[in-house]
Amino acid sequence: MTVSPSALPDDLPRTAPGASPNSDARDSFDWDSGRRVLTDLSKVDEQFSVVGQWTVSPDGEHVAAPVDCDDGQQVCVDGTVWEPVYEKAWHLAYSPDGRLTALVRLDDQWTVAVDGHEWPERFDFVWNTKFSVDGAVIAAQVKRDARHTLAIDGVAWEVDFLSCRDYVLSEDGRHAAAAVQVEELAEADITKFMDGTWSVVVDGVLWAPRFVNAYDPHFSHDGAHVAVQVRTAAFEYTIAEDGKPWSDRFGCVWSPQYRRGSGAVVAPVRTQGAWVLAENGKPLWGNRFVQLWHVCVGPDDKRIAAVVAPQFGRWTVAVDGVPWPCTFESVVLAPRFSPDGARVAAAARHGGKWTMVVDGAPWSACFDRIGDPVFVGGSVVARVEVDGKYRLARDGRVVGSNWDWLWEPIASPDGKRVLIRGIADRHHVREVVALSDLGS
Repeated sequence: MTVSPSALPDDLPRTAPGASPNSDARDSFDWDSGRRVLTDLSKVDEQFSVVGQWTVSPDGEHVAAPVDCDDGQQVCVDGTVWEPVYEKAWHLAYSPDGRLTALVRLDDQWTVAVDGHEWPERFDFVWNTKFSVDGAVIAAQVKRDARHTLAIDGVAWEVDFLSCRDYVLSEDGRHAAAAVQVEELAEADITKFMDGTWSVVVDGVLWAPRFVNAYDPHFSHDGAHVAVQVRTAAFEYTIAEDGKPWSDRFGCVWSPQYRRGSGAVVAPVRTQGAWVLAENGKPLWGNRFVQLWHVCVGPDDKRIAAVVAPQFGRWTVAVDGVPWPCTFESVVLAPRFSPDGARVAAAARHGGKWTMVVDGAPWSACFDRIGDPVFVGGSVVARVEVDGKYRLARDGRVVGSNWDWLWEPIASPDGKRVLIRGIADRHHVREVVALSDLGS
């Protein structure tokens, strides 16, 4: 038996595909405290020549991986394989509502399999599975006859394009938007390229304007509007909303975000040699930075946090334009707000080690690797790696037992319990721990 190098992930994914349930989904989870050993993964190792990377369901009840069989590959769930045998199966991802998806190849054509049932349409290639917030809608980028488009719940758009850079679903999954190439270019035709060959398509309807480049579309929270980064000239960038660019142009821009209450668009922009946060094209924060990105709008829609560099090579988080007093030399990852919007936390790397920074105060403990912050009640919990083993850390203190692998912990809706999903001694284990007992 050979376990593939990816049988356990070789890095801490910042967001596991499909594994971050919304609060409504969490209401249906089993939150009774206790530890359950669910699947003996060593038996899967013995049965198949190669076992791929394991992925876990949002509720922690199921675990799945692609496995090699005599005639190709199958998908193994909780030790039992789906009946279909595929030429290739990869990128397993659970939707927020608990359905398992896989990108699969049959008769040299690709499609998406959902709980063992393939979409009826076949494509030259399929990639980048995404889900609506509740998981009811499943989408993917597809390629057929050298043309690119989107497929929603197995049905491809009737329009297709030369290329499709990225796409986004609205929160309810009723709408989709993508950055697409709409003009064909002859080799080295720089003039036509600068005239604009990219645009945005929303629900199959193409925006009229053409841009030099278009990146990273985002829907408003109600799904009624779309904002996207665009390049309008060789050295000019801005944000376009619903096909209309902001009137001001900038040296560069990063990803736009919508504010839930006002519907305003905020985005980092570079102007006069520095980065500022702009709202609807005008400066929002007074402070200027060497760099500013990873904008996060708080759940109360009032506070905004972002990763900033107050000086070259030093990173921190700014909340409402005010940077934290501590800075780090390597990197600070995207900040997260607590559910009530009162607190902010972000992972940071300094001196070759990782730690967590909460409201501007770094934990005293450092780790080989660290996951994203998870707010549970009044605490911050994160998965960490120490000497090749995975643990949980609560408010800077390592707690609980060692694991061979941990997925991101999940807080109960009432903030009183933690769902732990992991692999220990080659067994898939699900454990619910009361916050009051975590580390006691």
